[in-house]
Amino acid sequence: MKSLEEKLGYQFKNLSLLEHAMTHSSYANEHRSEGVTSNERLEFLGDSVLGLVVAQHLFSSHPNMPEGELTRTRAALVCEESLYEVAKVLDLGAYLKLGKGEAAGGGRTRPSILADATEATLAAVYLDGGMAAAESIIRTFILDKEREKAVDRDYKTALQELVQRKPGVSVSYRLVREIGPDHARIFVMEAAVDGVPAGQGKGHTKKEAEQMAARAALEKLAGQRA
Repeated sequence: MKSLEEKLGYQFKNLSLLEHAMTHSSYANEHRSEGVTSNERLEFLGDSVLGLVVAQHLFSSHPNMPEGELTRTRAALVCEESLYEVAKVLDLGAYLKLGKGEAAGGGRTRPSILADATEATLAAVYLDGGMAAAESIIRTFILDKEREKAVDRDYKTALQELVQRKPGVSVSYRLVREIGPDHARIFVMEAAVDGVPAGQGKGHTKKEAEQMAARAALEKLAGQRA
């Protein structure tokens, strides 16, 4: 756990909080007789702490941004994809306590498990060092300028707004294929404008793949207009 503290840039006064954050329900179920509990309650708290810090940051940093854009940007910053990326940077999978079946099934690389572990870690920092400590971690790993710029644009909304300039034109998405094993599934989605394929995108979730497909469609349409 000391190496994880170094990656976080935070030293725990109560290291058991961090250990608890790394305890998946599958491990807790296998060791229930020992009084082991999962990180699910920490996930709940971490989600709230993250939402508050991100909302306050966006509200203060973007005084002219309308409510709808604030909501979309916050959603992009706190979504599973964003938290999964943080988990990969911290290599949380290496520290997770998983049940034997979950570990054998690739749980250490499963996006949903890693995203939940990120939230639990944020809660552990909050409980150990208060809001200031949690905010520092969130700013470092989530609110950096590069990440905010990347998610500040909602490609699906931008594509919808573009095609709606012509009455009756619609955008649709369909799953083209799935790649890889269950624990590391990659989805390929296609965006179509009025039924005509306009771009494909890949992602760890269908939502992420749809965003990438919309981005490809926007780039294609921009090239046609040039």
